[in-house]
Amino acid sequence: MGRSFASRVSHPRLKWVVLLCWVVLAAVSAPLAGALTGEQENDVAAWLPADAESTRALQLQTELGSDPDVLPAVVVYERTAGLTPADTAAIQADVGVLGELDALAGPLVGPVPAQDGQAAQLVVPLDVGSGGWEAIAPLVEDVRAVVSDGPEGLDAYVTGPAGSAADSAAAFEGIDGTLLFAALGVVVLILLFTYRSPVLWILPIFSAVIALSCSQALIYLLARHADLTVNAQSASILTVLVVGAGTDYALLLIARYREELRLHTDRHEAMTEAVHRAGPAVLASGGTVVLGMLCLVVAEMNSTAGLGPVAAIGVAVTLAVLMTLLPALLVICGRWVFWPVRPTFGSAEPTATGLWSRVGARIRPRPRATWLVTSGLLLVACAGTLLLSPDGLTQAESFRGTPESIQGGEVASRHFPAVAGNDVHVITAAGSAAEVADATAATEGIAQVAEPQVVGDRALVEAALADPFDSQAAYDTIERLRTALDDAGDGDALVGGNTALNLDVQDAAQRDNLVIIPLIMLVVLLVLGVLLRALVAPVLLIATVVLSYGAALGLSAVLFDWTIGVTATDSSFPLFVFVFLVALGIDYNIFLMTRAREEAVDHGTRRAALIGLAATGGVITSAGLVLAATFSVLGTLPLTFLTQLGIAVALGVLLDTIVVRSVLVTALTLDVGRHMWWPGALAQRPDEPDVPAAGTTAVPAVPGTPSRA
Repeated sequence: MGRSFASRVSHPRLKWVVLLCWVVLAAVSAPLAGALTGEQENDVAAWLPADAESTRALQLQTELGSDPDVLPAVVVYERTAGLTPADTAAIQADVGVLGELDALAGPLVGPVPAQDGQAAQLVVPLDVGSGGWEAIAPLVEDVRAVVSDGPEGLDAYVTGPAGSAADSAAAFEGIDGTLLFAALGVVVLILLFTYRSPVLWILPIFSAVIALSCSQALIYLLARHADLTVNAQSASILTVLVVGAGTDYALLLIARYREELRLHTDRHEAMTEAVHRAGPAVLASGGTVVLGMLCLVVAEMNSTAGLGPVAAIGVAVTLAVLMTLLPALLVICGRWVFWPVRPTFGSAEPTATGLWSRVGARIRPRPRATWLVTSGLLLVACAGTLLLSPDGLTQAESFRGTPESIQGGEVASRHFPAVAGNDVHVITAAGSAAEVADATAATEGIAQVAEPQVVGDRALVEAALADPFDSQAAYDTIERLRTALDDAGDGDALVGGNTALNLDVQDAAQRDNLVIIPLIMLVVLLVLGVLLRALVAPVLLIATVVLSYGAALGLSAVLFDWTIGVTATDSSFPLFVFVFLVALGIDYNIFLMTRAREEAVDHGTRRAALIGLAATGGVITSAGLVLAATFSVLGTLPLTFLTQLGIAVALGVLLDTIVVRSVLVTALTLDVGRHMWWPGALAQRPDEPDVPAAGTTAVPAVPGTPSRA
C-alpha cells in the first residue's frame, strides 16, 4: 500500500478528521441499518432457482388466480383412543371460530376424519398479505390459540405450509441481535486473552461495530432502491462475517503496528510503516473475499445469488473501516492502550523466541517428512465425507428440536394417506386438461387427482402425493410425473408445488456446486499469482486449500453424527462451506506468504519461511480463533443448516490456522525453497546454505528488530 495513504490515516492532525468522518457516518447509518430487517424478502421467490420448472409453475398459478400470499394452515386433531362425540363437537366449534378470522382467505376445507377414527384434518387458508413470513407467525398463533382449547386428551397441531413458515420465522426471530451480541461476546473474550489488555480490545470491536452498521445501511439502501435481494439467512451471515473478518484484519494490523513500535520512537511513523507493510496483505485478503463472494451471483439459487453482493459489500466496507478508522484510533490512543505490556522503542520482539518460532525449528530439519505426514492425516480426515449426504434436509431435519409443525406433520402422516396443504400443482393448456389429469392419476406415487380448474386458456390440476412431500419417494414421483407429462397433451405441462420446488432447489444447488467452486478456485489462484508474482506458490497453496476443505467436511460429518445426529445436509452446504473456508481461509495464506516473500528478498526463501511463521504464526492463530468463535455462534440457532455451517466453518478455520497454514505450508516452502516463486525473479535468489533455527543470533528471527532501525 502506498506510503502516502499510510501517512495520511496516521497523520497527527488528519487522524482526528478520519475519526470524525466515521462517527458522523455511523450516526447517519444507524437508523438505516435498523430498518434492514423490514427490507428482507423471505417469501418463496427470494429463495428459489429463478428459471426452474416449479418456479415458472408458481408464477402461472398466480396468473390463474392463485394468490401467492395465501398459505394453508393444516390443523390436525388426534386422540389415539378414537375421537369422541365431544371431540367432534369441539372441532365443529373451532370451525365456526376459525371461519370468522379476519385473515381467512377462503372457505375452510374439512374437517376430514381419518379412516381409523383417531384423527381429523382441517385446512385453514390464511392471507399473509405482503408481510412475508414475519406476518404469518401471528396469524398461525391465532389459529393455535383457537384449537388448543379442546377437551382433555384431544391433541391439536397446526402444520402445513403456514405452520412451517411460522416456525421458521420463530427460529429467526431476534436473530440479528442475538448473533451480534453472541459474536461480540466471544470476540471480546479472545481479544482479552490475546492482548492481555483491559483496553485494547475496545478499538477493534468499536471498528467492527461501525463497519457492520455502515454495511447494513448501504445494503438497506440497495435493497430498497436497487432491487438487491436480502433475506434472513444472508443478513445473519453478514453479521458473523463482518465481526469475524473485521477482527481478523484488525489483529494483523495491530500485530504489525506493535512490531513497528519497537523500531520507531514516534507512534505515527510506526503506524505509517505498519499500514504500508501490512496494508497490501489486508487488502489482498479482503479483496479475495469480495471477489469470491461475488462469484455467487452466477448461482441459480436466488438465495445463494443474493448472498454474494450482501457479503461482498460487508467485507468491502469492513476493509475501508479497518484501514482508516482503526489506524487513526490506535495513534490517537498512543502506546498506553497496550497496557500492561507496552511495546517500547528498542524492546525485544517476543515472536523471535515464541511458540511458532520453536515450531519452525522443529519443522526445519525434516520438512518433506512433515508435509507428507500432515497431508496423509488430512487425507484420512477427508474420508469422513462418505458420511455426508448433501441431498437436502427433510422438513423435520431442518429444525433442531421438534416444533409444532413437525409434530403435526408426523401425526397427519400416521392417519392420512396424503397430508393436506402440500399438493402437486400441474399447469397445462386448457385443451389438454383432461388428458394431463388422466396421465397424472396414472403416475405411480399419486394418491388422488382433483377435477381440473380451467381459467381462460390454462388449467390447474391438483394432485395428492401418496408419500410425505419431502421424502425421496415423493421426489421420485415428481420425476416420474414430469417424464409422463412430456407425452401428455401438448407436452408443455409444468409440475409445481412444494415437493417440486424442493426437488428443483436440490438440482440447482448441485449445479451451483459444480460451477461456482471451480470459479472461486480460479479467482483465488489469479489473486495469489498477482500478489506473489509466482505460479508454483499459488498452485501449491490452492492444493492445500482443497485438502483443508475436504478434511473439514470429513471431520464435520463425524461431528454432526455425534452431536446433532443428522448427517444429511442442505444441498448448498458444500458450496457455502467452500466459499467461507476458501475465501476467508486464503487470508491466512496471504498473511503468511506475503511476509515470507518480503523477507525472502533479504534472507532467501527457506530462512524467510521460518521468519514468516515466527512473525505471523501468533496473529494467524488468534485470527483463526476469532473467526472460528464467531462462526460457531451460528450453532446456537435452532436451524440445522446454520448449525452445520457454523460447526464446519469453525472447525475448518481452526484446522486451517493451526495445521495447514502453520505446519503444512511452512514445510512445503522449506522443501521447495526458492522454486516457490517461479517464474518470478525471486526464484533466482539462492537460499542461504544453512538455515539456522529461528531465534539464533546469525540472522534475526524476525527482521525488524532494533538492528534494522
